[in-house]
Amino acid sequence: MFLTLPTLLTWARIVAIPLIVGVFYLPWPPALCNLIATVMFVVFALTDWADGWLARRLNQTSAFGAFLDPVADKFLVCASLLVLVQLGRVHALVALVIIGREIAISALREWMAQIGASRSVAVHMLGKLKTTTQMVAIPFLLYDGNLFGLIDTRLWGTVLLLVATVLTIWSMVYYLRKALPEIRAKAG
Repeated sequence: MFLTLPTLLTWARIVAIPLIVGVFYLPWPPALCNLIATVMFVVFALTDWADGWLARRLNQTSAFGAFLDPVADKFLVCASLLVLVQLGRVHALVALVIIGREIAISALREWMAQIGASRSVAVHMLGKLKTTTQMVAIPFLLYDGNLFGLIDTRLWGTVLLLVATVLTIWSMVYYLRKALPEIRAKAG
């Protein structure tokens, strides 16, 4: 199951990371780099939906795919946030909260799986809403201009990323509260 079409799409998100980062090191006009990075991010972010849909449609779901998919998402989001911090479009504290939550919840899920309680920290709608908000905010911030002469993407991207940050904290508290009874039961 390492090379099915859905898994290849997931791998594509990981391969995209140095490409998106590398665009900003090219000697091209900043607006062109912004546009290329934005298009690449959107295309690769859409593979998150496509790989899951194809895996179910083609009956190619696998434990490896279920593991790799969220890892690819986290790599793509974290790398993009670091680029945006470097470009001065995202405050480092916002990136730290989002990246720190991803590390903490991934570790919590691993630990809960080891004690046989992974269902208590299964993906919840709050986590999905957080991810969706991030996936809309990041391309706005990568683009960093006026879209169709009407939408200030830096303003909207910043607002959406702040909403995502609130959802990040809220979802982390939610997962920790769900895990706490299992942690207490196993610790005692």
